[in-house]
Amino acid sequence: MPSASTDSVVAIYPGSFDPLTNGHLDLIRRARRIAGKLIVAVLNNDQKHPLFSVEERMEMLREACVEMDNVEVGSFSGLLAEYAANRGARVIVRGIRAISDYEYELQMASMNRRMRPEIETMFLLAAEENSFISSRLVKEIARLGGNISGIVPNFVESRLAARFENPSKV
Repeated sequence: MPSASTDSVVAIYPGSFDPLTNGHLDLIRRARRIAGKLIVAVLNNDQKHPLFSVEERMEMLREACVEMDNVEVGSFSGLLAEYAANRGARVIVRGIRAISDYEYELQMASMNRRMRPEIETMFLLAAEENSFISSRLVKEIARLGGNISGIVPNFVESRLAARFENPSKV
């Protein structure tokens, strides 16, 4: 069976992106080289009590990806496998920072494969300099007034500073 060229592959990189980090951006840059089209999809899950709204997170992603011509920003709620199928994606991209990520991601990939066997999950290992970065830690450091420069894009750092200067928006 002939394989499709990379140009025809639609991939989805899902996540909460609350907030967007340099680790996320590294994975976006790397995944977009593999796929003809990469959809960065913000999960709409209010049970997680996000710091930024879906719209704000999508805005930050669009700003970060403005020069990446094959990257599209979207959002979804519900089952990732169904969203991927509806968007014509053949690949789900997931980042792995540590062994603990792998166990969770393997379980999710297996379930997605059971629901949609035509969609593959591709794991990308975090670059060493980003392997410690998590959105949860970034928010905690920013909330406590710590230095997050170099961990998030400058415009995200500004948004975090503004958000924590005005706690009524948190």
